[in-house]
Amino acid sequence: MAQANIIDTKLRLVFETGLDQKGKPIHKSKTYSSVKQSATADQLFTVGQAVASLSNYPLVALNRNDSFDIVG
Repeated sequence: MAQANIIDTKLRLVFETGLDQKGKPIHKSKTYSSVKQSATADQLFTVGQAVASLSNYPLVALNRNDSFDIVG
């Protein structure tokens, strides 16, 4: 049976930086690597909010990206 072993966790913050010519929002993201794999959603949310408060742009999304090795 195959197993998934977590190898990396990243936190991605997505900001709205303005509007395009059609009035649609423009999003830019910043990714932070080497996040503790044991971090909870609440912990990541708190850190993301704190980091976003240093930006001039509003935060529109926080994403947790986990990478796995699949072994048989």
